[in-house]
Amino acid sequence: MSTATKPKHIGRNISRIRELKDMKQEALAQALGISQQAVSAIENSETVDEQKLIEVAKALEVSVEAIKSFSDEGVINYFNSFHDNVVTTGSIFATNCTFNPLDKVVELYERLVQAEKDKVEYLEKLLSGK
Repeated sequence: MSTATKPKHIGRNISRIRELKDMKQEALAQALGISQQAVSAIENSETVDEQKLIEVAKALEVSVEAIKSFSDEGVINYFNSFHDNVVTTGSIFATNCTFNPLDKVVELYERLVQAEKDKVEYLEKLLSGK
């Protein structure tokens, strides 16, 4: 029994990256100028020649190294680290807020109250005939 590590299945990596990019085999085939069946054959191949790998990487908008070193665990770790960052910062939308939101609410409320006072004053003038 060999203790050497099994080489990565490049075709499977291509398939997973394509799926993560929500791309169908037909779309990849069109980008490569080959048939869908040829893409299927590539994805079922354990190895892919370097020139074809470069073309596939370009079509998928990733590096050749990304295809060669792709792992499901790496993707999971990436998304977990993204989730951890969102949790630690508290929000992905306003991490560098330069004002107090409560102050803005109070300011808006004060403007609304003043507008109502002005309206009441105007209506009282109309009723008194001045």
